[in-house]
Amino acid sequence: MAGNEKSKSRMEQVKGKAKEAAGRAVGNERMEAEGRAEQAKGDARQAKEKGKDTFRH
Repeated sequence: MAGNEKSKSRMEQVKGKAKEAAGRAVGNERMEAEGRAEQAKGDARQAKEKGKDTFRH
């Protein structure tokens, strides 16, 4: 289960980074902001999983 959540967080980060870059290239501020939000969501999920791992071991 934890591996699945970690991969989800990484995919959100990558997807967000790509969306942010695409928005910047096109000049679409909304897309750029959505990309940053997805990255933040992925970062939060990753931090949660790292916290779980800390208490698990």
